[in-house]
Amino acid sequence: MSTRCRVGILALAVAVLAGFSSGPEAARDRGEVTAPKLAAPQEVEVLAAYLDPATQAPVVMLRGKRDKRSFPMMIGPAELNAIAIPLNHVTPPRPLTHDLFLTLFGRLKVSLRDVVITDFRDDVYYAVLHLQSATGDLTLDSRPSDAIALALRAGVPVLVEDQVFDKATAAGREPTPRRPSI
Repeated sequence: MSTRCRVGILALAVAVLAGFSSGPEAARDRGEVTAPKLAAPQEVEVLAAYLDPATQAPVVMLRGKRDKRSFPMMIGPAELNAIAIPLNHVTPPRPLTHDLFLTLFGRLKVSLRDVVITDFRDDVYYAVLHLQSATGDLTLDSRPSDAIALALRAGVPVLVEDQVFDKATAAGREPTPRRPSI
């Protein structure tokens, strides 16, 4: 290899290394625009299902496992019961509706993969169920409270889109401290 060729390769290597300096500042200096990160929904922990002490409204409290943000979701009294039963590891003597659905899924060889709370608009939360079967995947629209009740019974993740945390916070759905009940 000639000296001229070696100098050319060395100059090329220096130019490449200078062009690929790391860090967001270097990308900005080069005029590059970085695409925003697409955050996947985060798994949440169902902390509690209870009656709000101030309003006596049934509430389920969710907290993100990734960033620890939390929000209360107002639900109905029947949904409170449907979530509180598996949350407190209680087995009813006869199957309730959510138990029946999971039994039906099992007999049809369909499994619940996860549930995702997808949106919060006009004071209404939206969710989907992700089901898996031999013939393929299926997504079903669901009320979030039903999705949570099914997920707790099936032992599958409850996921929440980041926009739901943002919208719930913007709507004033901040967690209120719970007073211990006597």
